[in-house]
Amino acid sequence: MRYETISPELFIRNRTNLRGLLKPNSVVILRANDIYPTNADGTMAFKQNSDLFYLTGVDQEETTLVLMPDAVDPKEREILFVKETSEHISIWEGQKLTKELAREVSGIERVEWSHTFDSFLHRWVPQMDRIYLTTNEHLRASVAVETCNARFIKECQDRYPLHRYERLAPLMHRLRMIKDAEEIRFLQKACDITEAGFRRLLGFIKPGVGEWEIEAELLHEFVRRGSRGFAYSPIIGSGKSACVLHYVENDQICKDGDMVLLDVAAEYAGWASDLTRTVPVNGKFTKRQREVYDSVLRVFRGANEILRPGNTPLEYQKSVIEIMERELVGLGLFTAKEAKEQGPEKPLLKKYFMHSTSHHLGLDVHDVSPPHEPFAEGMVFTIEPGIYIREEGLGVRLENDILIGKDNNFDLMGNIPIEAEEIEALMQRRKG
Repeated sequence: MRYETISPELFIRNRTNLRGLLKPNSVVILRANDIYPTNADGTMAFKQNSDLFYLTGVDQEETTLVLMPDAVDPKEREILFVKETSEHISIWEGQKLTKELAREVSGIERVEWSHTFDSFLHRWVPQMDRIYLTTNEHLRASVAVETCNARFIKECQDRYPLHRYERLAPLMHRLRMIKDAEEIRFLQKACDITEAGFRRLLGFIKPGVGEWEIEAELLHEFVRRGSRGFAYSPIIGSGKSACVLHYVENDQICKDGDMVLLDVAAEYAGWASDLTRTVPVNGKFTKRQREVYDSVLRVFRGANEILRPGNTPLEYQKSVIEIMERELVGLGLFTAKEAKEQGPEKPLLKKYFMHSTSHHLGLDVHDVSPPHEPFAEGMVFTIEPGIYIREEGLGVRLENDILIGKDNNFDLMGNIPIEAEEIEALMQRRKG
């Protein structure tokens, strides 16, 4: 098996926690993502709705979860609908979940075939006062394509216009922001696979190597260790491309004397990791490269000290900006006097550090959470400061994944080299 078995107890706990947040006499209906087309008869790789996976562990299209905690019949309090398999499907697509396997994966006793969902729906819904449905409410979401859940909202409201409709997303955001111990185990596995990929690169990167070749090395290492591959589109930017935050072309040659920024990480069993390192192509930092690198590393460490329970994202970012401002002054990018005079929008600072420092991590790389929620024990965040000096063609970003603890944070990527000396030593070793 590619992945370690995920205990159904995780999904049972998740559903139990959700039921505790629901209003009386309500039903939750959550559907799988679509398989999206490309061209001709092609399709994109299937990516499950993260909330549905969080509640069931089912990674298959045409799946629907129904929760009715107050149903009179105990057998109707949670029902899972899965796609009915056939010999034809098994020949062309491979084995789908049987009812027995769906029970084993999800811990849901009652499993029905998806084509029976509509007939069940009309029997249940009139008994309920409220219907919980989901939309993509991530603060960074840009939803241009109608999803299966979005279509179902229209269908359901047309069919049952007098019911009270509730938003499922805020409840799922609240649940998913605190990670279960089982989730942390899989996040750590994703980070460990990422570590193996990065260490492989330190023996591979050299002048004349293509950015796409670096991508291939990573993909090989990730997949051979049980990952499906990248948790997100890999960013491998050498030279001035390191100053492009979402550079994904990865089509340039790495040149002697340049740095290469690697924002690359593996997924494992559906959970994501998120790593960034910036290394010298020839294995040796120049004086200026080392100055900028050390500045970013100091900001990274300073951020880790204040990413603590009770602090808020706004106050945290404000504190990180104060640390970063001192470093940018120290690098000679502007003076302390200019820093004081730049105003509240801080245009001088944002020229060199224009993004936020941290985001939640989990089933999604930019995982969900309620807006402005204070940091709390059990949350997993990235820390990813960067300095981008476009006029020098030099960009440096460093990023690890951090589990917030009661007394101390735990760095899930603490074993991955980050000190400049260690990176140089590992890169120079390949020449020996």
